[in-house]
Amino acid sequence: MASENSVSSFNGVYYFSQGWRLIRLPGLRRFVVIPLLVNVLLMSSAFIWLFYRLGDWIPRLMSHIPDWLHWLSYLLWPLSAICILLVFSYFFSTLANWIAAPFCGLLAEQLEGRLTGQPLPDSGWLGMLKDVPRIMKRELQKLGYYLPRALGLLLLYFIPGFGQTVVPVLWFLFSAWMLSVQYCDYPFDNHKISFKQMRNALRQHKVANMQFGALVSLFTLIPVLNLAIMPVAVCGATAMWVDRYRGQLGRQ
Repeated sequence: MASENSVSSFNGVYYFSQGWRLIRLPGLRRFVVIPLLVNVLLMSSAFIWLFYRLGDWIPRLMSHIPDWLHWLSYLLWPLSAICILLVFSYFFSTLANWIAAPFCGLLAEQLEGRLTGQPLPDSGWLGMLKDVPRIMKRELQKLGYYLPRALGLLLLYFIPGFGQTVVPVLWFLFSAWMLSVQYCDYPFDNHKISFKQMRNALRQHKVANMQFGALVSLFTLIPVLNLAIMPVAVCGATAMWVDRYRGQLGRQ
């Protein structure tokens, strides 16, 4: 997709923008439809429900702020709201990814074949069905990696002062990393690369991957655009795989 000399200059913003371009490729759109429909149905329902619940949750969170920090409430209120939005956007994105995981893997597989001219063995719908148990096991690995770190951040939130000011920032950075892991995992998993090996590879370009994940996280919060974010992120992550990791780790 890109020359070796130019790849090092590509950052997460570039691959995120590539995702928006690649979902429109002729012949690829039919593989975009199912992840798109799953995301539309789940994310639209989730944010409508969350909109009506925020009015109850924000006052409860603000009640944990000590009296000496009440003068900062004008700043802490939006930080608390952003923290809730980030938690739930990631939660519902994860749920949508669980449902659509086999189709996201198929989308990554088909796009990689288009970009490289070398389709993967057992590609297509039949190959996807055979891979469903392995894909679901991989999703459980991601959940096991995510939950203890997320619970740790949740506990930190209830530390007066520190929790309400620092944790929203930490949560945003953590969400950016996890979304990068989530979407980059599809092309890695298509090549049977272990979850640990995949994480180690992503850490070699951590800034670019955090940029990519941060943009996915931000666009998940934007109405209408967030409905298309799943296939866009899969395509952007697959382009990153082809440019950065395939030559070193993939099956040629």
